[in-house]
Amino acid sequence: MNEMIEGNEGGEGIEDKGMIKPVHGVGEWASTSVNIQTGCENDCKYCYAKQMAMRFGHATPTSWSTPTLRTRSIDKGYRKRDGRVMFPTSHDITPNNLDLCLVVLFKLLAAGNEVLIVTKPHLSCIEGLCEDLERYKSQITFRFTIGSADNKVLSYWEPNAPSFEERLEALKFAHAQGFKTSVSSEPMLDLHIDRVIEAIRPFVTDSIWLGRVNKLRQAISLNCPDDIEAQEKATELLAEQTDAYLCTIHDSYKNNSFIKFKDSIKKAVGIELPTETGLDI
Repeated sequence: MNEMIEGNEGGEGIEDKGMIKPVHGVGEWASTSVNIQTGCENDCKYCYAKQMAMRFGHATPTSWSTPTLRTRSIDKGYRKRDGRVMFPTSHDITPNNLDLCLVVLFKLLAAGNEVLIVTKPHLSCIEGLCEDLERYKSQITFRFTIGSADNKVLSYWEPNAPSFEERLEALKFAHAQGFKTSVSSEPMLDLHIDRVIEAIRPFVTDSIWLGRVNKLRQAISLNCPDDIEAQEKATELLAEQTDAYLCTIHDSYKNNSFIKFKDSIKKAVGIELPTETGLDI
């Protein structure tokens, strides 16, 4: 998951010295965001939030997978915000932090916010979220991250995240409970994203997002330094995700009303980027 600036979440798509900046990253999905910890148990090799934490000295390659809580974000009150709120953006929802995530989600939802809940879903967590947040169903969209249907691929890039089968079961469960459901395949982690789309499509009510892996070399150099295998696999993945390949993906799915394209694909195929955050287009 990518991290956006909390409160402003607003560097993207706002006026700056007479220039309107195009929106990118999670700004495409939400206007503001909330996180409750620094670090994430998933310890994904490509993680942009980890990369930024390395750059600014907020974590080390080994400390990131043992998160530290942001008590201020947990204890504070939340008011109604303009636009959709994304929760979380720089970490995941796991069995270890589910209760605290629910504390914050209750506050956001009770204040009247529309919330986009983004996670590589643990089935037990989704069962808990659906049960406890039932009364706020109309304000919630789940967006589950699934970048491959191959568990070998997932376990390499996202070593502590759930399997494909568990993520699919979590999607099926949320769908069966009547929640709005969506899937993000950003980053796509192999050349077989069609297998993901085929498996998830019956259980998606909102959208399926496709995107290339971003800033991968920089992420690998900071997140797992001296890992030669990761550097080699990054080179292979980047070589696969050429602009020509992304154009092929776009051509294959451009007429599918459920498929949406992240900024990385929009740029490759020449689609104009929005200049307003949170449009989810």
